[in-house]
Amino acid sequence: MIARIAENAFKKIPRSIPKFRGDLRAHELGLVRRTASTLVRPPSSDDAELVSLFDQPQTGQKASPLFVTGIFQHPQLTTPAAFSALADSTLVRAQLLTERILRARESRSELFKVIKNLDRLSDLLCGVIDLAELLRNAHPDAQWVDCATESYEKLCEFMNVLNTHVGLCEVLHTVLHDPEIVKSLSQEALQTALIFWHDFEKSAIKLPPEQRERFVSLSSEILSVGHAFVTEASAPRPPVKIKPSELEGLKDRGMGARLQRQAFFTQKDLLVYPGSHQAYMILREAPDEEARRKVYMAGHMSSAEQIDRLERLLNARAQLSRLVGWDSYAGMTLSDKMAKTPENVNHFLGTFLDRTTLVARKALHTLRLRKQAHLKSTDLPIIQAWDRDYYCPPEPPAPPVPLPPLSLGRVFMGLSRLFKHLYGITLRPVDVASSEVWHSDVHKLEVVDEDRGVVGWIYADLFARSGKSRGAAHYTVRCSRRTDDDDEAGDLRIPGADEFVAPSIEFEATKRHRLRGEHGEFQLPLVVLLCDFVPPSVTRGPTILEWYEVQTLFHEMGHAMHSMIGQTEYHNVAGTRCATDFVELPSILMEHFLNSPKVLSLFDTDGSSIINQTGNHHEDSCQYIDTHNHILLSLLDQVYHSPSVLEPGFDSTTALANLYNNRGLIPHAPGTSFQTQFGHLFGYGATYYSYHFDRLGDKYKQEVLKYGGGRDPWLMLSALLDAPELEVGDAEAMREVGRWRMEDGVVPERH
Repeated sequence: MIARIAENAFKKIPRSIPKFRGDLRAHELGLVRRTASTLVRPPSSDDAELVSLFDQPQTGQKASPLFVTGIFQHPQLTTPAAFSALADSTLVRAQLLTERILRARESRSELFKVIKNLDRLSDLLCGVIDLAELLRNAHPDAQWVDCATESYEKLCEFMNVLNTHVGLCEVLHTVLHDPEIVKSLSQEALQTALIFWHDFEKSAIKLPPEQRERFVSLSSEILSVGHAFVTEASAPRPPVKIKPSELEGLKDRGMGARLQRQAFFTQKDLLVYPGSHQAYMILREAPDEEARRKVYMAGHMSSAEQIDRLERLLNARAQLSRLVGWDSYAGMTLSDKMAKTPENVNHFLGTFLDRTTLVARKALHTLRLRKQAHLKSTDLPIIQAWDRDYYCPPEPPAPPVPLPPLSLGRVFMGLSRLFKHLYGITLRPVDVASSEVWHSDVHKLEVVDEDRGVVGWIYADLFARSGKSRGAAHYTVRCSRRTDDDDEAGDLRIPGADEFVAPSIEFEATKRHRLRGEHGEFQLPLVVLLCDFVPPSVTRGPTILEWYEVQTLFHEMGHAMHSMIGQTEYHNVAGTRCATDFVELPSILMEHFLNSPKVLSLFDTDGSSIINQTGNHHEDSCQYIDTHNHILLSLLDQVYHSPSVLEPGFDSTTALANLYNNRGLIPHAPGTSFQTQFGHLFGYGATYYSYHFDRLGDKYKQEVLKYGGGRDPWLMLSALLDAPELEVGDAEAMREVGRWRMEDGVVPERH
């Protein structure tokens, strides 16, 4: 599409995090630039600053008093009204640039600039749309949120019009059928042109005007309903009443004992909120099955309104895909992904599910024996959804070797050291100016390449606060691209409108920089990380991360470094703007690094207390049950984006129940509708399988990261793994990855 927005923000709900079989041997993949013995060095001044920045709130990063600026150092973005003015200004400039492209066939020289100008148009819109998406999800001020939402919807509507613009498509057709122009295009430029062409083909471009208008209308509906669905997916659920008698025998002597005393003295039913610590404790510790059933049911029920939102979203997607000639949304979406077709995805997931089922059924049998003994039953009972945690309490994620408490600052120090050894890149704290960020908790890091200097910025908004959304997310607010060859002098202008378009021109100018040792001027990437870690305080001390939080941070930083290293000349193939089923690969590789004691030693000042540790794990066979369930979620995503959505009487809850009852291990609980909490159905519609598919230094940097989305991902994967048979990217390649996933002993944690 002219502007890609649905795939930009990698919002996370609790993810599955697989493990390598044994330690990561990074040097075997050519990833480590130096020998293992040189990994750990005394802390540098930047290391010490990182630790101080995140671990010492009383002396942390403060706004610079030297100058005042706006959001991300854009001087004009100091008020919500200024942001609205930027959106209006950007819309006018986008219209003028569109008109320039439409006139390109009047001049031979202009035809050679069409691909660049289409990419400029995309970046012009995305620069404001992506910023608006961040602000409406992160800014604590309601006025900012309202203005960001209004601007987002306004520019997205224009984007959808461009996606169906016959004139733009005809100009691009002329360019791609001109041998001289095509021969002059670089690999990046040609890939960018083909992306535009494929997106036009998927956007009703060959249909009559009234059907193109219908495409625009459906696209806008998908964005609006999808945003509402995701917002409600994480909303609190009503509490459930638990009788005092149902709490008898709680094994937890801390919180459980307090709940029992409260019930004893009040002699009233207790209100337990789904998702609370009390709810999790009851699911793990309550011998009374009725208490567990009530808590589970309360946490997995949905309102009729939320079910309707999901089904409206699925229906609109299905209608849109039919409108442009596809039988399903999955077919349309996967056509330009690595998987290519829904059949290939289902082959991959089916292979993975079959292999997982064998070991998962053994684990389930163990649970049935435990339940039989608990109930003193002669028959082998069925394991219900609310039994899993009680008969096999989930173990919290743990590092591969014993570690001392890891503060947030020390983890960032370890990340910076790892990037130094892998890519010659370090993280350097810098002060923020007044109004540069939306909350005082937000910290700014420069990403510094040892050869090229500052190559981008990471803004870290990592601490929980009232009103902030839960979970972790990576926002690509700005992609890289080359800007010195923009030929802005050739843009059309409206007499007397210079003042009106000035906000957009100033906004663009602020983003341009020159890199050391590079020819030309570039727009440098800017990303934002959102997490909900417990904030540090003077009384509690620094933030100490649980192991799953360390994994989350490494995952999100994988996305961030993809954006930093994937610096291309064209915006549409920069960094994370690549195939959805490839985009998780860098982040999942980052998680794998945490299985190496040599990498873990980077959290230490000398490494001696970590690098020599022995293993810390035993295998929890119950995790195979969770792996099996996670594959079912990927299959459910395929069902929800199949032709069945348009069949009369389609019901998302019935589809969920049928899948779990026919292919699952634990039966669906009637009355529940967990699908309405499956927020990935919006951002990863028809591509949720990516989390399984993508779990697979210098070689990685040169073969994968630097291309962004400018090279076929199957070629990159085959080069990285030295597996030429993967270049074809057909159904057999998908099955091969499915087999490889099981042979590597990949066991995701609980979803």
